[in-house]
Amino acid sequence: MSTESRSGLSRRQWLRNTGLGLGASVALPGLLPASEMSRVLGGGLPYSALLDQMERDVTTARRAAGPIRLNFNENPFGMSPKAKDALMGNWAQHTWYVPPIREEIAATFAKHVGVPVDHVLVTQGSSEVLSILALAYNMHGGEIVAPWPTFEDLPRWGETLGATVHKVPLDHRLDHDLYQMDAKINGNTKLVFVCNPNNPTSNLGDDQALRDFVSNAAKRSTVIVDEAYYDFVTHPGYKSMTDLVLKGEPIIVSRTASKIHGLAGLRIGFAIARPDIIKKLSQYVTGDPNVFGLTAANASLMDTEYQAFVKAKNTEGRTMLLDALAKLGKKAAPSQTNFVFFQAGKPVEQMQTYFAGKGFTIGRAFPPYTDWCRVSIGTPDEMKQFVGVLPGAFA
Repeated sequence: MSTESRSGLSRRQWLRNTGLGLGASVALPGLLPASEMSRVLGGGLPYSALLDQMERDVTTARRAAGPIRLNFNENPFGMSPKAKDALMGNWAQHTWYVPPIREEIAATFAKHVGVPVDHVLVTQGSSEVLSILALAYNMHGGEIVAPWPTFEDLPRWGETLGATVHKVPLDHRLDHDLYQMDAKINGNTKLVFVCNPNNPTSNLGDDQALRDFVSNAAKRSTVIVDEAYYDFVTHPGYKSMTDLVLKGEPIIVSRTASKIHGLAGLRIGFAIARPDIIKKLSQYVTGDPNVFGLTAANASLMDTEYQAFVKAKNTEGRTMLLDALAKLGKKAAPSQTNFVFFQAGKPVEQMQTYFAGKGFTIGRAFPPYTDWCRVSIGTPDEMKQFVGVLPGAFA
């Protein structure tokens, strides 16, 4: 007698009943039924047809779920269909402490970014890269130099561990003020933080100026370059800083599976650095990434068609919002991310209240830019709805 017969409940039935299986009766954003998945992944339909159907299903599901979330820079489409298929196919590894997928994803990511595998550390989201850095470089004091505002985790963790954090205001273009940041670097500086594109401002720094700054700063300190939004950039001159890592400079590049791969809730991130730095950081890892996130991220990294789909839809929605703001005469940063940062001319809290009444949640305030709004990019249909109610926010 089979295990399924003895238990009275097969693995497939259990997954279906809990809403986790490919045949789940409850549709989740970005996840389609088994019949549709098998037809596509088995060759019955073009993959592009599944992605088009997924876009329609996601928009419907998000609308039914309540206010449309445009506040956390999430991927509205969720994970790749191939990522979900791989996750369910790799279910057995969830019971193991050291699942083989851990080594597999490191090799997949290394190939994806063009570095040797010993230059890669897989973490619980890119936020863990930053917490590890704070532990590894600031436990005994020291200083951090960072633009401000920027992604807050490294400055916050540094302050928690007793580091002095120099928060250098952005310049008039909302760019890193590289001259002032350079002036703050001294013999006690342990880390220099660069976020490009920057969060919350959404814009890119000048490529050559920023690269020169990073290389020069790396002669005096370790530099961390946050590239969480790398995959959304459409500017032709933009390049990752991974080539500087390969030159042997003390530079760490962080990436994430939370954005274009849609895996924010599964917490997978990556650090790219010299092997000696990777070894140092590994000593401060506080836990292991979960097997489901590892499996989904591994498949998504190889699903270049899905990445291109998400990037194209994001660019469409981003352009829609930027054009609408321009017509209204509102100043906005030249976004290269999956969100837009624009000057509302009134407190963010008032804008949040207005959009909540229209069925949208938007980002919080980022001092000192308390009259600027950060709006994440939803599906194209959602962005059409958003720009339709946008003029009323300024009435």
